[in-house]
Amino acid sequence: MRLGLSLGYWGSAAEPAAHLALTKEAESLGYSVVWAAEAYGSDTVTMLTWLAAQTDTIDLGAGVMQIPARAATMTAMTAASLDTLSGGRFRLGLGVSGPQVSEGWYGVPFAKPLGRTREYVQVVRATLAREKVAIDGEHITLPLPGGPGKALQLAMRPQRADLPIYLAVIGPKNLELAGEVADGWLAVFFAPEHAAEQLAHVKAGAAKTGRDLSGFDVVPTVPVVVGDDVAAAADPVRAYTALYLGGMGSRKQNFYNNLAHRMGFGEAADRVQELYLAKKHREAMAAIPHEFIDRVSLIGGPDRIADRLTAYAEAGVTTLAVTPFAATPEERAATLRVVAEAAAKAGVGE
Repeated sequence: MRLGLSLGYWGSAAEPAAHLALTKEAESLGYSVVWAAEAYGSDTVTMLTWLAAQTDTIDLGAGVMQIPARAATMTAMTAASLDTLSGGRFRLGLGVSGPQVSEGWYGVPFAKPLGRTREYVQVVRATLAREKVAIDGEHITLPLPGGPGKALQLAMRPQRADLPIYLAVIGPKNLELAGEVADGWLAVFFAPEHAAEQLAHVKAGAAKTGRDLSGFDVVPTVPVVVGDDVAAAADPVRAYTALYLGGMGSRKQNFYNNLAHRMGFGEAADRVQELYLAKKHREAMAAIPHEFIDRVSLIGGPDRIADRLTAYAEAGVTTLAVTPFAATPEERAATLRVVAEAAAKAGVGE
């Protein structure tokens, strides 16, 4: 099981420098990849380009480039450029985002995300393979009919025509799609105790194309808090968890809340959402069961973290992307070191 670093977003002028320092620390420790996110603030491409110019060996993962934000051919152009400039270190993560961002920020209808993702990946792969891109799909039509457009091919030779594509997905049908068309899965709120059911859907999708999961990269993003008091170590993760279970999406459509239901925490997830949408954020944080946080995070001392790393590896995780939940850059760097040492102690690190 490889280790990765998940940076998330940044929102202040000081954060990019801190992210670079943390990325360099991860690189020095042998972490395999750094992931950067985007929603409706900082974008992943600019951050990864900046990191690529100042690192040497660590891979650079888009976690994710949002599908409604860019034409599929533009995403392929960007991926080819970043991969070539970084010497073949880029990993392309894709996701449809959510209805609020897709329709409220990009003006793109959210309906039929499965079909849109399938066509999008098809166009990206064709572009990277330098095929003449032509598709008459339900969601993408290239070239447009009845006009001057013609099928074009990528006007550069990418470093890799088969650079890895990941899907950030949650629901059963989306997991099947990841197994069918992608090279990896970007997971969130991933619990080893519930992994078998999720991976069964991924395997079913892979089987449709005659594949198994050999070489398929299972990449959960996992919060980490180091501390001997396990209950206290869970507290820094509560605000993040409450935001996703309670505030990401609407009362009718929240994919993270639905996932908590499938994991057996439905009653608590509904209570968190009720409180969060009523703007009772502290109460929502307090309503999150400790057991839920413990299952989807690495919390506690080094020995406890080593035990949980073993559980993640045995559950089928191939790259574990950690997010240090610590107050200072120094503490975040120390967290990366603890995880690396714990992985070595558990015998699960590459």
